[in-house]
Amino acid sequence: MAIALIGVLALGLAGGGAWYYTRPTGGQVEKEVRQDQKPEFIVIDQFTVNLQPEVGDQYLQINMTLQVASPEQVEVIKTNMARVRSRILLLLSSKKESEINTTAGKQTLAKELVASLNAPLIDKGAVQEVRDVLFTSFIIQ
Repeated sequence: MAIALIGVLALGLAGGGAWYYTRPTGGQVEKEVRQDQKPEFIVIDQFTVNLQPEVGDQYLQINMTLQVASPEQVEVIKTNMARVRSRILLLLSSKKESEINTTAGKQTLAKELVASLNAPLIDKGAVQEVRDVLFTSFIIQ
């Protein structure tokens, strides 16, 4: 009898644990719905920045487009474009040519830009939902 009771209890705990770890959370359901939406894009004006010196003066001329989660996010980004451009400028100008001249370097840069732009633009404000940074021109001289 005790063995059967322990077995039933173990099965109940295993089932409860499986349900807990496989159930969708509110955030997951919301993200799934948002991923079905049409992507929104914001073209960012061209940047020309000095790179950190390695071998003389070098600069980066870059065009990019941001992919965001919704039309509301487009408005948030556009309203705060000065802050957005400042973050991009600070990040780009901190790079060396050797860090960003390879495909892997460009992919890393795009991820860093996404992380930087997803931080709240206003103190104690909501986070943005920049999903991707797409480079449309990338020239190092």
